[in-house]
Amino acid sequence: MGSANNNSSGVSSAENFKGAALMVLSQAMFVFNDAFMKLASADLSLFQTIFLRGLFTTFFLGVLAWRADALFRPLSKPDRKVLGLRVVGEVGATLCYLTALFNMPIANSTAILQALPLAVTLGAALFLGEAVGWRRYSAIAVGFIGVMIIVRPGAEGFNAYSFWALAAVVFIVLRDLVTKKISDEVPSIYVALLTSIALTITAAVLLPTTGWQPIETSSLGYLTGAGCLLIVGYLSVIAAMRTGEISFVSPFRYTILIWAILLGLFVFGDLPDKWTIIGSLILVATGGYTFYREHKLNKRLAFEQLHHDTVDLGDWPEKASELEQAEELTNR
Repeated sequence: MGSANNNSSGVSSAENFKGAALMVLSQAMFVFNDAFMKLASADLSLFQTIFLRGLFTTFFLGVLAWRADALFRPLSKPDRKVLGLRVVGEVGATLCYLTALFNMPIANSTAILQALPLAVTLGAALFLGEAVGWRRYSAIAVGFIGVMIIVRPGAEGFNAYSFWALAAVVFIVLRDLVTKKISDEVPSIYVALLTSIALTITAAVLLPTTGWQPIETSSLGYLTGAGCLLIVGYLSVIAAMRTGEISFVSPFRYTILIWAILLGLFVFGDLPDKWTIIGSLILVATGGYTFYREHKLNKRLAFEQLHHDTVDLGDWPEKASELEQAEELTNR
């Protein structure tokens, strides 16, 4: 007999809370990585920071891939195309986001990225043909109003680098959507390693445009720490999604805003204004609602599939009535 704590998805409450804790940890690691990169940018150029961090992360990921026997993989032609697009998305997102991060408060740049779940939902509907109802479209529209409140183009205090953060969201959507097309035969560690190599090479090619600055011990420490935190963040977010129920775990991504505000206040002396906080709250609310709606949709699809597989024709009228009741509950 299953545990009483198990929900309909077969994931226990303990697993859900463990997954949530891992998600909170991953978001802390990501934003502390951003803070270290921002601190290093005081002495080093954008491309230099990406290059030096990339050397560390590429080496470490290469060791992990080698131990997992995933260092060299024959790729099919479709996978090569998809991985190429994913690399473009990752490189573009990194360059755009770090450009924004180095030139605006960390809480503001982090807040703009919280539009990502809404943007991915919209991208999946437009380019992958996924079904999105009017409720989620409404949440997306309200969420982007929240983004505009944070950016406030034309208003006093407007920072033009906000558009770099928005461009990063577009590139991340590209990355996440094409990731769905990668075949199961390609290990995740191989994808991460390939991305890290591409980022490092891109930064090396662009380095001559900014020159090489002397590397202080403190800057090297920041970049080493950033590389370590980034790897822990990636491993934690993967473990979180595999441990808990996605609909329960995913909203804990928004805890990154708390870390970003605290770091901005105590490390960089930046306190977000009321409009940034209001826009962030709108994004959190609409993003959380989107996760909720996707969870309801997945439950409905699972219910329909279960009854499609098990019902016989003699029971169909009764089962059809159950499906209608389930649909009514789902649409509330």
